[in-house]
Amino acid sequence: MTSTESVQKAPAKDPWDLPDVSGLVVGVLGGTGDQGRGLAYRLARAGQKVIIGSRAAERAASAAAELGRSVEGIEGADNAECARRSDIVIVAVPWDGHAKTLEGLREELAGKLVVDCVNPLGFDKKGAYALKPEEGSAAEQAAALLPESRVTAAFHHLSAVLLQDEAIEEIDTDVMVLGESRADTDTVQALAARIPGMRGVFAGRLRNAHQVESLVANLISVNRRYKAHAGLRVTDV
Repeated sequence: MTSTESVQKAPAKDPWDLPDVSGLVVGVLGGTGDQGRGLAYRLARAGQKVIIGSRAAERAASAAAELGRSVEGIEGADNAECARRSDIVIVAVPWDGHAKTLEGLREELAGKLVVDCVNPLGFDKKGAYALKPEEGSAAEQAAALLPESRVTAAFHHLSAVLLQDEAIEEIDTDVMVLGESRADTDTVQALAARIPGMRGVFAGRLRNAHQVESLVANLISVNRRYKAHAGLRVTDV
């Protein structure tokens, strides 16, 4: 090729050209809590195979049986089995148990796509406020503790009340998705899009996860003032 010849570039990938994730098994660590339970319910309702994880297999099985009265494709297991059997693992455990849970599951989560949705928050008389983990964010803590996993961050701003309400057909919200690999963030975006009304939007690398996690404190203030279950929408994309 001479210097006068133009270089043909491959067309940019369509950001909304996302993979088919319908056949993947999704595990939810902390699936007996409100947020995890709500996500498990919505994903199973959308046709995803879901495994609820808990420290106690009996609690997970009980939650799965209860949800199984209205949706199919959901079962319970202890956290280790949940992690082993899942293709994508959502971390929805309380912040105070986040590090210990992940440390104990490092082997089971090796090679897995991990989606951290934990929000490090504190509460006092003035309301909710963001905490700053030593690593920078809950997602970055997860990445540090799980060096052999592919860690992403998503599903932070969802109302557990709306997620669990069987009368609600669509969840009107965007999901901010962060991660280091486009293939991984595309997969998580596609998973979010399985839930009617929901859309996954790429929002940067994990170093930006702290802002996303912290915003939940603002949403809690919005909800208290307006007696709402606020979510987010990103405009012009």
